[in-house]
Amino acid sequence: MNGLVLLNKPQGFTSFKAAAVVRRVYGIKRVGHTGTLDPLATGVLPILIGRATRLCAYCLEADKRYTATVRLGLTTNSLDITGEVLTEQEVDVSDEQLMSAIGHFKGEYDQMPPMFSALKKDGVRLYDLARQGIEVERTPRRVNIKEINLLERSGNDFKIDVLCSKGTYIRSLSDDMGRFLGCGAVMTELVRTKTAQFNINECVTVEQLEKDPKGCLLSPERVVEHLRSVDYAEAQGSRFLHGAEIDVKRIKFYGDAIGGELFRVRCNGQFLGLAEYLADSNSLKTRCVVVD
Repeated sequence: MNGLVLLNKPQGFTSFKAAAVVRRVYGIKRVGHTGTLDPLATGVLPILIGRATRLCAYCLEADKRYTATVRLGLTTNSLDITGEVLTEQEVDVSDEQLMSAIGHFKGEYDQMPPMFSALKKDGVRLYDLARQGIEVERTPRRVNIKEINLLERSGNDFKIDVLCSKGTYIRSLSDDMGRFLGCGAVMTELVRTKTAQFNINECVTVEQLEKDPKGCLLSPERVVEHLRSVDYAEAQGSRFLHGAEIDVKRIKFYGDAIGGELFRVRCNGQFLGLAEYLADSNSLKTRCVVVD
């Protein structure tokens, strides 16, 4: 069994727990999610099963979109509302100052990953160290806030819509805006509304998944539908499954290709996997097989 489940991760679930639910529902061991979501967060979590897990990396590189609610005047050790309160102060931030802070972080900047994260230091998860009260040196990472818009404000709480590059922590962005404003800030809610081409309105709940597993299973080809496709004859499809190179002149191939370009390979209407174009030999070489 190979496929894709677009899960609307419930609040309170770790991404590991969400994947475990999918593993139980389908009775299959090989399951992988495509990008960790905090337990506080809800929203789009693509989960691949079977050989389709080989496509996980193609979702990890994608941009993400979030709706986040942020509270001014408060800081915590986890940078969100679930953590231990470190500071609390009065807030005197005008709408103009808030808009200035939001605009300041649009574009690329070096973001410090939070201690409460799944990143590793010497093989140990940072959140395991943080729970022991240990803080270690981290290296800032360049992230890109491609879009950031204020949706609403109510007192010290405001909601933003953010489109960002992979590896961006919205908790850190909230904390950075609080520092910029001089009053501190924490994230109180987070919804991932989009990852790659997948939107939250396509996602199913855990309840829907348990009620109709077959209906919730999508083709893994959805993960790489942005790539061009090629159609192989049956004999070529068999050779693809065994890792062979296929001369481009022997298949229905339209347009030009550049060295290293990946293509979706289909045979008799079935998605087989991915092939890479090799310019030197003018051929397509098997790179990823997703069928048994």
